[in-house]
Amino acid sequence: MTHVLAADPTLADFGKDPLWITIIKAVLLFVFLMLGILFGVWFERKLISRMQNRYGPNRAGKFGLLQSVADGLKMGLKEDLFPRTVDRVLYLLAPVIMVIPAFLAFSIVPFAGMVNLFGVQTPLQLVDLPVAVLFMLAMGAVSVYGVVLAGWSSRSPYALLGGLRSAAQVVSYEIAMGLSFVAIFLFAGTLSTSEIVKAQGETWFVFLLIPSFLIYVICMFGEAARIPFDLPEGEGELVGGFQTEYSSSLKFALIMMGEYLHTFTASGIAVTLFLGGWRAPIPISWWEGANQGYWPVLWFLIKFVLTFSFIIWVRASLPRVRYDQLMSLGWKVLIPVNLAWILLVAGVRSVMLNEESRMIALGVTGVVVIGALAIWMRFDTVNQRRKEAQKAQVEAEFEELSEEPTAGGFPVPPLDLPHYHGVQHKEIPSGTN
Repeated sequence: MTHVLAADPTLADFGKDPLWITIIKAVLLFVFLMLGILFGVWFERKLISRMQNRYGPNRAGKFGLLQSVADGLKMGLKEDLFPRTVDRVLYLLAPVIMVIPAFLAFSIVPFAGMVNLFGVQTPLQLVDLPVAVLFMLAMGAVSVYGVVLAGWSSRSPYALLGGLRSAAQVVSYEIAMGLSFVAIFLFAGTLSTSEIVKAQGETWFVFLLIPSFLIYVICMFGEAARIPFDLPEGEGELVGGFQTEYSSSLKFALIMMGEYLHTFTASGIAVTLFLGGWRAPIPISWWEGANQGYWPVLWFLIKFVLTFSFIIWVRASLPRVRYDQLMSLGWKVLIPVNLAWILLVAGVRSVMLNEESRMIALGVTGVVVIGALAIWMRFDTVNQRRKEAQKAQVEAEFEELSEEPTAGGFPVPPLDLPHYHGVQHKEIPSGTN
């Protein structure tokens, strides 16, 4: 008589697989990510081109499916150049540091529950930890070292400036991203990804914790440096950011692979923590076998592709923001809103778990909400006064310039420029160049 395990794995189900099963799962994850990069690049180029009324890749292979393969082969076979002044060791090591943590971060994403893999009952997830979400954040932080080292080892001011700006951006948005997970930890009672998916058996966290989800979505673009937050690679400002001195060779391909893997990880974490993970959506979940066997892989991939399509849609729709706007949004908006939301969720959770402290929790929650509103009104008033003062200063400067055409010792044209439209020009005789 065979023992049938439950569809929902727990932490106790991990670490019991034979070594060959672990190797097979690692190879399957690697193949999934590599194929995902190839088809993800093609899918992004194709989707954006249709949004812009273009065809996109349509020459290499059927529907241009082999275009990404051709680009990868081209970059892999190109001559590997080294600028004269680079630190060769760190220059080669930086792209590797960007790629490896991105692969490791995806190892905690569950694709399904318990499945039968070559006769062995095992969770369709490479590894799970009691602090799995913190492991993902740590891997994102380690990849920043690759960005900084890529800029510093290039010995170029453009690359160094791009690396520093990228590090400041990622660190700023990692704080807000980590705070957006706190509400999930309070509801799920764990940091394990498999347990968090199990906690969403009745209601997905995207419906219970909408502010946390919206904050995470914004931080997702900032963490992966995607438009509208791709400031480290602003061509008009930084020539290419930290990758300025990397030619179109295998090193450049590794950098692009690392950025795409970070986008995939952000999409996978969004599905796992907020969108129910591998669980089927309603009304498919009403079918008894929807969350058993290999069917959950299909639901996970559908959610994953839709999340990735949303990232592409934002890229095709929004312009790049200024760097000061990017940092102000992270430090002045997302982090304070996150802290207030965490206190509110903690108060509500305390009421749900302990009836004796209901009045105290409600009182603290009320004070937090009133305080947050007061702070927001105060900041709004200060910003309004600052805008009015700046407007008055600009108007005063314009009046001063109109009264003194040579203000500051430099000739300043008058504001009534239409009077100069009738200037007569000398006629050029015919036959002259």
